[in-house]
Amino acid sequence: MSAYAVTQPFHLAFPVHDLQAARAFYGELLGCPEGRSSDAWIDFDLYGHQIVAHLAPGECGHRSTSAVDGDDVPVRHFGVVLGMPEWESMSEKLKAAGTRFVIEPHVRFKGQVGEQATMFFLDPSGNALEFKAFGDPSRLFAK
Repeated sequence: MSAYAVTQPFHLAFPVHDLQAARAFYGELLGCPEGRSSDAWIDFDLYGHQIVAHLAPGECGHRSTSAVDGDDVPVRHFGVVLGMPEWESMSEKLKAAGTRFVIEPHVRFKGQVGEQATMFFLDPSGNALEFKAFGDPSRLFAK
């Protein structure tokens, strides 16, 4: 379980080009339990949050980036803030699976209030995900 308390889960719907590829990526690789589904969508439990992969091939992929601490961050992205041990474990799992990173796992904003471990990667439909962690979880919203 993460060091962060979930008070209210969020809901996020996103497009995919193939539901079986989404099942393999979110269910098998990321370990998200599957909830309800149809021939047009699948619910997944992403660390207590409801994400829904909708079959919509024309809506897939990321198109724009924004400069953040020397990296070109995909503007449209989602993910989770993990505890540092969970982040390190997920980083190793993704590396072992041969994941191509958009931004390799590293620490950004070193020595600053927002110092965080981060990594960006794409799902099979080109949706960008960021998994991050803070050495000090109380710094999540610190200015």
